[in-house]
Amino acid sequence: MNLEDHVGDIIRKARAMSNVSARPAALAAGVTETDLAALEDAGTLSAKTNFAALAGLVGLNPAKLETIAAGWSPSEKDLGVWRELRRVTTTAGSMAANCYLAWDEVSRDAALFDTGWDAQPIFKMIRENQLQLRHVFITHAHKDHVAALGKIREEFPKVRLHSGAKDAPVDQRNRPNDFIHLGNLRVTNRPTPGHAEDGTTYIMGNWPEDAPHVAIAGDAIFAGSIGRGNQSWDIVRQMVQEQILSLPPETLICPGHGPLTTVAEEKAHNPFF
Repeated sequence: MNLEDHVGDIIRKARAMSNVSARPAALAAGVTETDLAALEDAGTLSAKTNFAALAGLVGLNPAKLETIAAGWSPSEKDLGVWRELRRVTTTAGSMAANCYLAWDEVSRDAALFDTGWDAQPIFKMIRENQLQLRHVFITHAHKDHVAALGKIREEFPKVRLHSGAKDAPVDQRNRPNDFIHLGNLRVTNRPTPGHAEDGTTYIMGNWPEDAPHVAIAGDAIFAGSIGRGNQSWDIVRQMVQEQILSLPPETLICPGHGPLTTVAEEKAHNPFF
């Protein structure tokens, strides 16, 4: 799976974060404004680019940005390590969104994290694994993360809906120190606003055979990038640093878009940190 943000996307986000216009950014990079626009639109490198100088101007880590430009991506993850964890990716037009299904192997009680665009692959997975869907956890209420929620609640009317949204019709609003049990698995939450006011990252622990914790992060962080700072760029970076990158290095990060990654990989390669 390709990165959600290519190097041009990252630069465009960093320019917005730092309030740097195209002209000084192009000058720092040693390219024309046309070349910079092509880079930001498609990740196309049509001219030699001084990524180090550009990174310094827009608030990115120069070495990490150069690594992204050279083609870095996180290692492939074997979800068999976690056994009862699955990613479901659905699309609408050109936009793909990830949601995640997890369950306890003994009770078969399941939880869904976000819904993506289409409920049918989720229903198929639930049937094939003979699961009972007990909880739906929403990382934030943007359409691509909740589009299939109505269908899911029709199919499973007793499912408990969890969210950090203040005004959403939920069964349980996220609170600090909440512990939701799914058989032996345990789900906690950490606030990660910035991209969205209700942004929440869910942490799952107590996996069989001591598999690492899992952080389901929505759009707070992507492999090599972060979510757009709709609420505040400063809050996005602060919350990711404090609430996600403070987790153990081996923690699996499950973003709302793009490939799986880990805390260790993001500390080593994400140019926003």
